[in-house]
Amino acid sequence: MAVDTAPDLLPAILQEIAAEARASRDRGKVADYIPELAAIDPDQFAIAIARPGQPTLTAGDAAVPFSIQSVSKLFMLALALGRLGDRLWNRVGREPSGHSFDSMLLLELEKGRPRNPFINAGAIVTTDAVLEGATPREALGALLRFIRAAAGDEAIHINDRVAASETTTGHRNFALAHYLRSHGNLSNPPEMTLGTYFHQCAVEMTCTQLANAGLFLVGGAGAPRLVSQARIRRINALMMTCGHYDGSGDYAFRVGLPGKSGVGGGILTIVPGVASVAVWSPGLNHYGNSHLGTQAMERLAARTGWSVFGPDGGV
Repeated sequence: MAVDTAPDLLPAILQEIAAEARASRDRGKVADYIPELAAIDPDQFAIAIARPGQPTLTAGDAAVPFSIQSVSKLFMLALALGRLGDRLWNRVGREPSGHSFDSMLLLELEKGRPRNPFINAGAIVTTDAVLEGATPREALGALLRFIRAAAGDEAIHINDRVAASETTTGHRNFALAHYLRSHGNLSNPPEMTLGTYFHQCAVEMTCTQLANAGLFLVGGAGAPRLVSQARIRRINALMMTCGHYDGSGDYAFRVGLPGKSGVGGGILTIVPGVASVAVWSPGLNHYGNSHLGTQAMERLAARTGWSVFGPDGGV
């Protein structure tokens, strides 16, 4: 279980980590297969720490909005569990895939039931489940209301240009959706579910907003009560085992905290009972996770002792 570090040390730690990130020459590669993301300046870095009942601490470009992409999957998962409860697990599993986020291999072998709700196929099924009895506008409205309530910020919105860019280039996601449909695991037309999914991924937030939005998963006194404590535990468990795709084990090894990444360069990490941490840097590593963001979280965990496995010696 993570323990809180001396709060007066955190601002200096964040500034040190931001300075180290700015000095790094290896920044990874932006997600150039989505045209709107290909144009993002890779020389940006932000980090924010939100703690229940305390001011949010930031360093770097924490006021710059970015596309949260797959980080949105955890908010849609919370929404789906609120509406369907454990019925969702009839359609999607809870195991790591060991494959890339858009892989079709296991989906074909396992007859259209995705391994977990954080790979693309599983997230498409989760979005499809939220669409039961709802229009895309209603589903996206519910998602935005949830995120805004979690962050305490009504300014959070969807970037329609990014959604259109993903729709134009999302051929592999269309293939996944049609394969799911062929196995009876997609209730709505693929175009309807994917239109909703692409807009979900195009939610735009700053690092500060994202850290604040993650507070509902921290638990403990003063944290927002949007889901039950039992559900918080389960979502955090899935973030730990599946939140970084085939890099989830590496992130658990290096950071020791549940986290969810997105190809926009954002990572939301939860320190149970203590804090919600967001980092953003657009360049990605070979897993498709933020290169500098992963390094920053490793350094933060080492310098604070934050880990679900106990304190570490340091980086």
